[in-house]
Amino acid sequence: MNLYLLFKSLHLIAVISWMAGLLYLPRIFVYHSEAEHDSQRKVFKIMERKLYNYIMMPAMLISWLFGILLIYSLGFGVFSELWMQIKTIAVVILTYYHFTLGKYLNDFALDSNQKTSKFFRIYNEIPTLILIVVIFVVIFKPL
Repeated sequence: MNLYLLFKSLHLIAVISWMAGLLYLPRIFVYHSEAEHDSQRKVFKIMERKLYNYIMMPAMLISWLFGILLIYSLGFGVFSELWMQIKTIAVVILTYYHFTLGKYLNDFALDSNQKTSKFFRIYNEIPTLILIVVIFVVIFKPL
């Protein structure tokens, strides 16, 4: 079996799962910040915690694991290529974004969120923009 293709497949599955969470959690934050009843807020807290801890965190870790294994398979010389440098920077930004969502999750859990629903609507667009960049640089591999 070709390990490179196995690693690539598992990496893509994990990235898709991670991206789904990165796109969905801020949307839940929008609704949570607009919630008027304690019963609604309680449900959102459960949804947010389970999404972050049981889907997003494992998906991020698995994405990193198989991404590193792919780099190892290709050889570390791949970092001399511009597309890999851009992708690496984008993944680091996505990882930072992931952990900022964790901070906001904790704020909601403690009932201390200071951000508006409008903030989360705008913040929700960041991973989409980064995803577009990553897809284009990986497919076209600019010099």
